[in-house]
Amino acid sequence: MKIIVIGAHPDDCEFFAGATASMFVEHGHTVKFVSVTNGDAGHHNCPPEELAEIRRREVEAADTLLGVEWEILDHHDGRLTPDLAVREELIRIIREFKADVVMSHRPWDYHPDHRNTAILVQDTAYMVIVPNVCPDTPALTVNPVYLYLYDECHDPIPFRPDVIVPVDDVFERKVAAFDLMPSQFYEWLPYTFGALSDVPGDHEERKVWLDDLLRDWMQNPFPKETMSRYGGDTDMIEAFQVCPFGRTPTENELYEIFPFLPSGGIRLS
Repeated sequence: MKIIVIGAHPDDCEFFAGATASMFVEHGHTVKFVSVTNGDAGHHNCPPEELAEIRRREVEAADTLLGVEWEILDHHDGRLTPDLAVREELIRIIREFKADVVMSHRPWDYHPDHRNTAILVQDTAYMVIVPNVCPDTPALTVNPVYLYLYDECHDPIPFRPDVIVPVDDVFERKVAAFDLMPSQFYEWLPYTFGALSDVPGDHEERKVWLDDLLRDWMQNPFPKETMSRYGGDTDMIEAFQVCPFGRTPTENELYEIFPFLPSGGIRLS
């Protein structure tokens, strides 16, 4: 299958689906990561034009390691709005990729770019099969399955883990990908939570620090659900929720998308 993950910034796809994407690739699926903005606002002292190029190089390195295709669109970080031109740009990208599955943010996430990306991607659903919409690009014949990426927001609607993917076995690959994105994981993100001075100068020490940080950030938020589905807990997971605007999949279809999941890993309510 062909799976496209659309994030707001050049690290969102990697953050929320990087380990699962590498598992998709290992099992024969083709994956593409798309960043709707170029990330040019996400730094405390790097000029926007220079930063956008740094983010592009980092994404290329990280996504090559994960084995996925990638694309960064030229929209400014922090200034994304859900307008028709961007929606049509995404419709064309989804069609050209011939996506079977589309993943993106939920519209209640903390960042305005995340929320607006969610609206843009949701609004491509169904439209991707309408020939008179963006007629320069051949329409898909089947509406893809749309899935939400995990977020921590509970208001107005908490995330529902329809699919729980244990990623302990590939978590170090995800850490290695993040290590190739230093402007984010050793500079900007530590700056945002007041921990920039905690980042070690030595590269090997940095990687250990990053591993510890990510294990703390990404600790399984659904231990009860994981226990009930797998009969045991797992430290690291990635989770996905079925979006109501795409094609409604059966559990069997989701197991075809996630062929590495044992029975019980998917629960549709």
